[in-house]
Amino acid sequence: MLRATLLAASRSPQSRKLIEALPPTRAIVKRFVAGDSLDEAVTVTDELVGAGRRITLDHLGEDTSDAAQAAATAEAYEHLLAALKETGLADRAEVSVKLSAVGQFLPRDGERIALENARRICAAAADAGTTVTLDMEDHTTTDSTLGIARELRRDYPWLGVVLQAYLHRTEADCAEFAAAGSRVRLCKGAYKEPESVAFQKKSEVDKAYIRCLKVLMAGEGYPMVASHDPRIIRIAGQLAQWNGRKSDSFEYQMLYGIRPEEQQRLVDEGATMRIYLPYGNEWYGYFMRRLAERPANLAFFLRALATRD
Repeated sequence: MLRATLLAASRSPQSRKLIEALPPTRAIVKRFVAGDSLDEAVTVTDELVGAGRRITLDHLGEDTSDAAQAAATAEAYEHLLAALKETGLADRAEVSVKLSAVGQFLPRDGERIALENARRICAAAADAGTTVTLDMEDHTTTDSTLGIARELRRDYPWLGVVLQAYLHRTEADCAEFAAAGSRVRLCKGAYKEPESVAFQKKSEVDKAYIRCLKVLMAGEGYPMVASHDPRIIRIAGQLAQWNGRKSDSFEYQMLYGIRPEEQQRLVDEGATMRIYLPYGNEWYGYFMRRLAERPANLAFFLRALATRD
């Protein structure tokens, strides 16, 4: 019930106005978001790369309302990728893109506009010497997102996609995208979905994640294990070993600000550890979903509110 309430609040303009007005909110957001500006994002990226991490940067923004805004988001990614190239960080940092932020939901020609803007971003990534991963949103976007991914991979076969284990369909999607050269970030899923399309119980989602992970680890692609769950991380290492995978043939991914000690442990063991690093002033929806995902995050937020003086 609490998770559903927080997810609903993530899309509520009234809740957004209230949360953003709370004095300690922005200080707390810094735990999960690199900052508002490109310079702040590059600075944090440099620090994390220096600590042995790899990075995937997300310029925050979703539910774009017009074509000009979608084009501006694509341009922001082009500036980001140029900065990664200029600073020499592109070999350790890529970008993640929500297609809704580049036009996917526009009422007229949304998919075409999103494809064109995503193609601009992929071209900039190729010029910088790095890669792009398409984020996944709620289940209503899955077919559209994977269709755009298939189109882009004709020219950019290194394009990564995100698959969400809690959807009933995902094991079959993993089988399709586990081909040679494919990059798949497997996560559990962060949206409230109906029982008709998604597993509801944590135990069911965990089992689905392991089934999907088995498919990816046995395939010829590059699995990206997006999880903070110690059991999932342990099983991923075992599956990689059983399938004869070397440490550079898959990676772990975690969110910025969550389980930094575990991130360091994996780095120290020689694993590839990539941090999902968001930045930008459209942080509200992302922040609320992080609170919904883990009770510890919400407790941290509430403690900060209680001790704000």
